[in-house]
Amino acid sequence: MLEKNVEAYFCRQVKERLHGKAYKFTSPGNNGVQDRIVIVPPSGRVYFVELKRPGETPRPLQRFVHDEMRNMGCVVLTIDTKSKVDSFIEGVLTGGI
Repeated sequence: MLEKNVEAYFCRQVKERLHGKAYKFTSPGNNGVQDRIVIVPPSGRVYFVELKRPGETPRPLQRFVHDEMRNMGCVVLTIDTKSKVDSFIEGVLTGGI
C-alpha cells in the first residue's frame, strides 16, 4: 500500500465520520512539518498528522519537528495503516485523543 492510499482513506474518514477537515499542511522554509492539520467540530480540536506507508517511520528532521511541536502542547501523530486511521477516528470520537 502506498502513502497516498493511507492519506486518501484518512481524509475521507475525517470528513465522513468526524465531519472535520484534514488540511494539507505546507510551510515553505520549514521542512519536516506534518502532512495534515486536522480540525474537528464542534470542539475545534486540532491534530497534526504525519501519514506514512505501512511500516515507514518519520525521518530524523520530521521527528525533531514533531517533538518540538509536542513540547509546545500540540497533539502530533504518525499514522501508517488504515487500521491506525480507524483507531485515530475512534479515539477522537470517544475523547481518548
